[in-house]
Amino acid sequence: MSKFHYGVFVGRFQPLHAGHEAVIRSALEQVDTLIVLIGSSGQARTPRNPFTCAEREEMFAKVFKHELTTGRLILKPVSDHPYSDAAWCAEVQRAVNETVLADYNKGGVVLHGLQDIEIALAGYGKDRTSYYLKLFPEWGNVQLASQYGTFSSTDVRRQLFQRIPVISRSVLSAGVVEWLEAFVLTETFRALLEEAEYLDAYPGQWGRGPFVTVDAVVIQSGNILLVERGQAPGKGLLALPGGFLDPSESIKDAAIRELKEETAISDHKGEIPPAMLASFIDGTKTRVFDHPDRSLRGRIITHAFLFRLPERRELFSVTGGDDARSANWHRLGDLKSEQFFEDHWSIIQLMADL
Repeated sequence: MSKFHYGVFVGRFQPLHAGHEAVIRSALEQVDTLIVLIGSSGQARTPRNPFTCAEREEMFAKVFKHELTTGRLILKPVSDHPYSDAAWCAEVQRAVNETVLADYNKGGVVLHGLQDIEIALAGYGKDRTSYYLKLFPEWGNVQLASQYGTFSSTDVRRQLFQRIPVISRSVLSAGVVEWLEAFVLTETFRALLEEAEYLDAYPGQWGRGPFVTVDAVVIQSGNILLVERGQAPGKGLLALPGGFLDPSESIKDAAIRELKEETAISDHKGEIPPAMLASFIDGTKTRVFDHPDRSLRGRIITHAFLFRLPERRELFSVTGGDDARSANWHRLGDLKSEQFFEDHWSIIQLMADL
């Protein structure tokens, strides 16, 4: 019997490599059951997060089939909350609590709380992304010496996303290699490669920033106004109407200009003039979103404005314009995080109080 009933290990596993495997096997020696939380789940694919949660689970199944079958290893998805550590902690706590109760109760002993269950967070302080190890003081700690080897998932992806992909067999298990060999033959890989090439070239053309942008969160009668991006990056994904600040305008004027250019928002009298759009802005909700990793293009800081339009059965008409493929109203309750470009879903959640 181990000192801890359950261990918790968090990672993105983009993709699962030998370093992750070594950490997981080390943790399994110190806990009865290891819960692996697959981070950055429910996001649109990007060159940084190219694999869905289901695909990463397939990689785990190829490497840890016995551990998964016997229940010693349990996989659960968790989403990103880049602007709220508290929200992320709450999601992790819920995922662990629900998993432990469901798993432990299978043994016939019904638990209603976790008072008698010893849980430990497993990990190593490899870099700034491991700050989460300090966010759960209620759990014990299983300290692992260090990451196996000198590589990371970033190195694996860098070799993968090339015109002639290189699959790093020296740091990937045979099952993961097999999975990736099939993946690089798909249209999904082709689209991700094109986006990776665009992002690699972006700093040479535009610099690394910091850049200032604006985004419009436009709400009317339980619907939100969104555009579909017509070009890279994020081609085909949903996004807030917005864009870069011009040198000669204020940030608020830029938000109104971008809203008009990308949606041609109109009422029964025609396109709504800037002054009227400005009157719809809820000044108490204006917010800066500046997570350092919010965009793969570079350091981009955006200012979001909440436009509260009058409630009515017939929504204002919109038409996609500028670099937006289309503009449409979407019911807030129908949207999913994986449909969105960059951090726009996080912005909507915070601005619209979802």
